[in-house]
Amino acid sequence: MDHLKKKLLTIHPKAKDFHDMWKNSCDTADKCIAEAKEYSKQRWDKSHMEPDFKEGDPVLVSKLNFNNLKGPKKMRDSLVGPFTIIKLIGKNAVEIRLTEEFFRKSPIFPVSLVKPYFQTEEDKFPSRKKNPTPPEIVEVEDSPGPVKKIIKARKIRLNGKDQRQYLIRLKTQTAEKDKWLAEDDIPDGNLHVGILRASRSTGQSHK
Repeated sequence: MDHLKKKLLTIHPKAKDFHDMWKNSCDTADKCIAEAKEYSKQRWDKSHMEPDFKEGDPVLVSKLNFNNLKGPKKMRDSLVGPFTIIKLIGKNAVEIRLTEEFFRKSPIFPVSLVKPYFQTEEDKFPSRKKNPTPPEIVEVEDSPGPVKKIIKARKIRLNGKDQRQYLIRLKTQTAEKDKWLAEDDIPDGNLHVGILRASRSTGQSHK
């Protein structure tokens, strides 16, 4: 019996501890990988929508794998087309009819690189009703009319600049309708401002 025991393989205690630690680490890693895959699947299923493509649909294709396009790369559109779908290949790929310009390319593309083509915004959003844009109404302020007199002047700060304004009274209006205007906005402004200044220099009231 002792002779048989000598021929049996014995494992050193430290080696067994290392084996157990290694196995536990592998089991933990496998569990983490499985949880990560399940989390990714749940996020994908929640946000991903299967494309509703069918044969005959016009589509645009990402130029990601198009290396023979002309012109500066930065100036090209991100999509090319439109092309027509001639065959659905499962749920994840389509075969399209390429134009002569792209005859060397494979006509099969994953749906992640294919986008529906809409000629107009109305085609893209049929439920929207486009209301005609009403004509712009520009209000033009009427001329203040014939001025009876300038009552007084003032200086104000407007848009960071000093501006002199004059309180005018119209011939056809009462004092309640008096308004402050700049000289350039007063009909015959130079004449009326001159009369105001002359009356001030002589000490006469401007009636």
